[in-house]
Amino acid sequence: ELARRITSELEKAGSPVRITDLARHQAREVAPLAVRLKDGIVYNLPPPTQGLASLTLLGVFDRLGCTQAESFDYVHLLVEATKCAFKVRDAHVTDPAYMDTDPARFLTDEALENMAANIDRRQALPWGARATGGDTVWLGAIDAAGRAVSFIQSIYWEFGSGVVLPETGVTWQNRGTSFQLTAGAQNQLEPGRKPFHTIQPALAQLDDGRLMVYGTMGGDGQPQTQAIIFSRHIMFGQELQAAVTAPRWLLGRTWGAPKANLRLENRFPPEVVDALVAAGHDLELVEAFDEVMGHAGALVHYPSSVIEGAADPRGDGAVTAF
Repeated sequence: ELARRITSELEKAGSPVRITDLARHQAREVAPLAVRLKDGIVYNLPPPTQGLASLTLLGVFDRLGCTQAESFDYVHLLVEATKCAFKVRDAHVTDPAYMDTDPARFLTDEALENMAANIDRRQALPWGARATGGDTVWLGAIDAAGRAVSFIQSIYWEFGSGVVLPETGVTWQNRGTSFQLTAGAQNQLEPGRKPFHTIQPALAQLDDGRLMVYGTMGGDGQPQTQAIIFSRHIMFGQELQAAVTAPRWLLGRTWGAPKANLRLENRFPPEVVDALVAAGHDLELVEAFDEVMGHAGALVHYPSSVIEGAADPRGDGAVTAF
């Protein structure tokens, strides 16, 4: 009955979606992708999400031997690793039924080492990739037994498709925006095909027994912010809240920005900013705690059963316990 009401309202709004389309839709349980890092294993969702990009980014950075957070090397190498990851994503990620390659092959030691070897440690590669949007919320939960959930949802932009069905109040999301209208394109629009989308919650099992769930809103910013928080906390030992609060950056046109440049919060040391400009990064400084950097969060479960949480001061999230 609900499906009939929904499709009746959609038809009145001009949508081609019919009750047979809703009947064919099924939620699927999928095996996550994983990458082995020095500190443990990180998991994320497979295509059509961009989980592959997040894992590739971390896998490449882990092999670059960065020794100090908040330095020129730290920002530069993570940004260049982001470019590697996004090139893989944009060339290959689509509905898995249409993919011609196994995404796990990009997460092998050989593939990650090859990408890392091609990064120039002193010079930025040119960048000008496609834009992606928001509007996304990440949630994490860990119970007393250590069971953990990393959860994310999105309607894609503030009001999704802008279609709200009057009888049911259902707001329809807008992920179909990721389809391309060019025949033969990587994400070509066609019946029954799933669109590429950016949402991808992360979970890490560390070799020392810790378990971490983390994520953020922010389109192209999601893999970048995930890598920043994970690397600061796990690789460089920053307290979890400090890792979330510390200044961030964003590469690309996320949030509809006119340029695919590198935006950097103005809290970074001037010498880091100057070094990035000298390396050829097209840099733009933004205000401290600018929400263009996303609203992130993270939880860590320790072997002692202590749970540590962090929420982003750039948004209105919170950590609660009960």
